[in-house]
Amino acid sequence: MVHNAYDSFELLNDCPTKIDAIESYGSKLLLGCSDGSLRIYGPDSSGADRSPPSDQHALRKEPYALEKTVAGFSKKALLSMQVLQSRELLLSLSESIAFHRLPNLETIAVITKAKGANVYSWDDRRGFLCFARQKRVCIFRHDGGRGFVEVKDFGVPDTVKSMSWCGENICLGIRKEYMILNATNGALSEVFSSGKIAPPLVVALPSGELILGKENIGVFVDQNGKLLQADRICWSEAPIVVVIEKPYAIALFARRVEIRSLRVPYPLIQTIVLQNARHLIKSNNAVVVALNNSVYGLFPVPLGAQIVQLTASGNFEEALALCKLLPPEDASLRAAKEGSIHIRYAHYLFDNACYEEAMEHFLASQVDITYVLSLYPSIVLPKTTAIPEPEKLMDLSLDASQLSRGSSGLSDDLETLLPQLSESDENAALEFKKMSHNTLMALIKFLQKKRYSIVEKAAAEGTEEVVLDAVGDNFSSTRFKKSNKGRGTIPVNSAAREMAAILDTALLQALLLTGQSSAALELLKGLNYCDVKICEEILQKGNHYAALLELYRSNSMHREALILLNRLVEESKSNQLQAELIQKFSPEAIIEYLKPLCGTDPMLVLEFSMLVLESCPTQTIELFLSGNIPADLVNSYLKQHAPNMQTRYLELMLAMNENGISGNLQNEMVQIYLAEVLEWYSELSAQQIWDEKAYSPTRKKLLSALESISGYNPEALLRRLPPDALFEERAILLGKMNQHELALSLYVHKLHVPELALAYCDRVYESVVHQPLVKSSSNIYLTLLQIYLNPQRTTKNFEKRITNLVSSPNASIPKFGSAASIKAKGGRKKIAAIEGAEDMRISPSNTDSGRSDGDAEESSEEGSSTIMLDQVFDLLSRRWDRINGAQALKLLPRETKLQNLLPFLGPLLKKSSEAYRNFSVIKSLRQSENLQVKDELYNQRKAVLKISSDSLCSLCNKKIGTSVFAVYPNGKTLVHFVCFRDSQSMKAVAKGSPLKKR
Repeated sequence: MVHNAYDSFELLNDCPTKIDAIESYGSKLLLGCSDGSLRIYGPDSSGADRSPPSDQHALRKEPYALEKTVAGFSKKALLSMQVLQSRELLLSLSESIAFHRLPNLETIAVITKAKGANVYSWDDRRGFLCFARQKRVCIFRHDGGRGFVEVKDFGVPDTVKSMSWCGENICLGIRKEYMILNATNGALSEVFSSGKIAPPLVVALPSGELILGKENIGVFVDQNGKLLQADRICWSEAPIVVVIEKPYAIALFARRVEIRSLRVPYPLIQTIVLQNARHLIKSNNAVVVALNNSVYGLFPVPLGAQIVQLTASGNFEEALALCKLLPPEDASLRAAKEGSIHIRYAHYLFDNACYEEAMEHFLASQVDITYVLSLYPSIVLPKTTAIPEPEKLMDLSLDASQLSRGSSGLSDDLETLLPQLSESDENAALEFKKMSHNTLMALIKFLQKKRYSIVEKAAAEGTEEVVLDAVGDNFSSTRFKKSNKGRGTIPVNSAAREMAAILDTALLQALLLTGQSSAALELLKGLNYCDVKICEEILQKGNHYAALLELYRSNSMHREALILLNRLVEESKSNQLQAELIQKFSPEAIIEYLKPLCGTDPMLVLEFSMLVLESCPTQTIELFLSGNIPADLVNSYLKQHAPNMQTRYLELMLAMNENGISGNLQNEMVQIYLAEVLEWYSELSAQQIWDEKAYSPTRKKLLSALESISGYNPEALLRRLPPDALFEERAILLGKMNQHELALSLYVHKLHVPELALAYCDRVYESVVHQPLVKSSSNIYLTLLQIYLNPQRTTKNFEKRITNLVSSPNASIPKFGSAASIKAKGGRKKIAAIEGAEDMRISPSNTDSGRSDGDAEESSEEGSSTIMLDQVFDLLSRRWDRINGAQALKLLPRETKLQNLLPFLGPLLKKSSEAYRNFSVIKSLRQSENLQVKDELYNQRKAVLKISSDSLCSLCNKKIGTSVFAVYPNGKTLVHFVCFRDSQSMKAVAKGSPLKKR
């Protein structure tokens, strides 16, 4: 016997005749006796100490006395009785079925067709009665008054021994099997065979399902006879009667009553010994058992008392099931009892090594996580409010076999952290068991299930605090705050975050102790509240560097993380770490860590990027570029800490977006190139091996930068150039200052590379050809032509002219096509751009190269020089389409042979004649078009419009008469001129061509 679910009490024992049927009505007992009489018993009120009943309509736990005897109630012995509470009727089965009105027992109906019936079933919801006699099943319906109406009558294969309504159908237990009878059409369907010894027994459950007896086994089926579950309720023998009173099934046997739970596996709860028990019924508050001449009442023990019994005996599952049956008004009591039972059950399971089940019950009890964590003393928790001790100490014993690796299942990590245990050391054994792999796995599942709600509360609390701070209501006078590095400030009384810190710290340790490093890493990558100090120490001891980095990252301890990461990279290089860690902690790992910090802490990024700049220059500079760190900031930091990488950064920056860097950075990059080239030049000059046509990689970069970018200051760079070298750089800079003549002179007379001069002219021409405001873009070629024809003029005082150009602080940079005056020996001379033939002062009598008078004077002073005619002819033949032919011919010497000019004049004349022919055709077409327009205008002016007395204005619909009128271009629409003028102001009609006036 598990516990006492019912208390047995003898209600009466002095019935003079044998009891054949029994029923209860309110607080009274109705006994059908073998002599056909009906005896009514009530509580014996003769006792002086009887307390007033709490319920007038319930059986009382006190002796009963005879109140009334109805002789001749039935002609034959009663087989059974049933009180129909909803209709206040008493149904009795004897030789037929009779209905009596309660409480005065007035006969209201007798179903004569039920004569010989042996079993019946009443459907109280619909008022349907079915009964069986011989091999027939009849169905009657109560019409609500004093009569019953027959509904159906069906034949069955054999005599019915037991029956019950099941929804719209009827379950029949005939001699050898169970069948379902469709009450509508009489269709029969077999369920399964009944027992060979015991008669069939059909028991209806409150849910509408059925229990069908097969010997000593009860089988559960639904309303259609389909098996519901594999489990069976097993009695000690075949029961006579079974009644259901949740949560128990009560079976009557000849010598006892068995009470079993309706929960799988349907255990035996209680056995009540009663000799010669014959009848068993359920009343509204008790179960009544009738013997031959006495009656016992089985009164249920209060649920609270049953729960206490079950908990004390260790039947926690049954106790929890009973808690669910407590009435709704006792919700607080129910929650308290369930919580207490769950805790005790969890301790019991934990003692018996059922750790996961124990944690499930700790979870169901809603106990604080600190209570569960107190079972794990080796797990270090943050300093917080006092951690409650368990209600009872765990006296666990550990066999020697459990200490072996096979039985304990410890991981390598746990094995290294826990000391070896001896059988005699009980405390160590206890702690070892608590820290075993299985206990920790159970703890992990428990903490993971609790984590979502706790972390959610902590996050909500943090959000609320941020909002309060944002609106200025931070309760500074009442909410004292402590510093938590990486999380800002957290209130000391932040209960939710305090609990979240305890949970995450414990969860991390449990994951590490069970070897789940990847899970620990995932925990730290997400939102977590791990205690930094505790977790840092544990992760360092266990060499869990990846997890430690995530701990630092999640708490915004980036400097500590980067210091650790750099140390790991250095150790990886020196092979001090394991082989599998070398790849994980490569220099690229530092760059990946720095990427998210570019927008929040650029100075930290710059500081630690210097550690990997040498080993991963490209990736580091790409980090600067992709992280949107201000370029000026990066440049100044590199200039101070890594000047050798400054150039590379600027090159990549310029390659990505030329317009993305400022002029200062462009100028600085060119200055760096120039400094390196000057240093290279100094070295070669000292060795007297300098060659103007030698190009180092840096010099190539300098030349390319000088040509492609425009953000530098050419005057400043020109001052740094040596006077006797780097002429190509000097030429480019002069070109940037629009000193084209000087630049071309360098290419021709210093570098002696006409191709460079021609390329320079091409660049200048192409840069201005699409600019309509710049005239005579071909003058640059005439300038080069003049240099070829007047070499002495262009080389005279060359260096001094350049020096004067860059030394004058207020000297303006003349643009192409303007004139500038420069002081020279012998007075002032004009350096004029060639804009047209009329601007050139050529002496026709001069047999030299057609130079101006001033040039003739200079040549007389300096002497004659060699004219570069080959270069002149080459230039004219290659760029004839870009040079003004008339101006070029005026510059050529008079003795120039026309044969040498054929490559120039041939295509030029061909192009000129073709242009002349095309323009002539266009002129003719324009003249023809002009004549057509004039003819059309004449025809339009010939139009005649007749004005009569009936002519109306199209706008005001009045007669035109002798008023001034206007005609629209279509020649038909007439309007008053005044109306037309007004309509124009109101924009009523679209504007047309000029109107004709008459």
